[in-house]
Amino acid sequence: MPADIANLETTQDAVLGGRLQLRQPKRGHRVGHDAILLAAATGARAGERAADLGAGVGGAGLALAGRVAGLAVTLVEIDDTLCKLAGFNARLNGMDDRVSAVACDAGDPAALAAAGLKTGTFDRVLMNPPFNDPRRQTSSPDRRRRLAHVADDELLARWIAAAAFLLKPHGAVTLIWRAQALAEVLAALTPQFGTVAVLPVVPRPGGEAIRVLVRAEKSGSGARRDQPALVLNDADNRPSSEAEAVLRGGAPLMLAEL
Repeated sequence: MPADIANLETTQDAVLGGRLQLRQPKRGHRVGHDAILLAAATGARAGERAADLGAGVGGAGLALAGRVAGLAVTLVEIDDTLCKLAGFNARLNGMDDRVSAVACDAGDPAALAAAGLKTGTFDRVLMNPPFNDPRRQTSSPDRRRRLAHVADDELLARWIAAAAFLLKPHGAVTLIWRAQALAEVLAALTPQFGTVAVLPVVPRPGGEAIRVLVRAEKSGSGARRDQPALVLNDADNRPSSEAEAVLRGGAPLMLAEL
């Protein structure tokens, strides 16, 4: 571990049923279901390049790289400490030959270019942007947790513009967002993205969606395709078999096959 983060209070946690080991701060934002669902919703092939915007300690990008052998992944994280942990986690999981971490503002195309991430050179972008509305929810006093969770009014549009900057023609962006604000996502994707597919995530049968996973193609022109919801828990509040296959078994979601 780099000397400047060796004294940081961290834990090493197994995710994906032990398939992935992540070193992360003991306090603040920690990898959860959203990162693993995002990775499961992202389609990719060997030989392609993917960028994980707002990668944190690398949970989503590393989960995707672990599922798709031969995929090169760049983890983009504005917090320098988390970025160093992301790089450490790439080495910890034996993926540092094809996974790298860059400390950069994920929503600033000029900063991305200055960091060596050239326009039109990525096949896939995945992102889990901060999406809590500070006007409706109390922000955490922890700086890193606040940075990871709280969005300003323009953040989503900036990140989607950054995705368009990075992607090749007809490359795909995949993101996770709060379900109640799906309209914000669809508006931000227009006009640079089309051929949109939406997969809701619901806590239990008959419940309202709490998250949406959205995939869109740069310059795509196809119709919107809604996917069957992923139900996290059954009627007895036990993890559903489909959710277990994704969250513990590393299976891809249908969205990744489009």
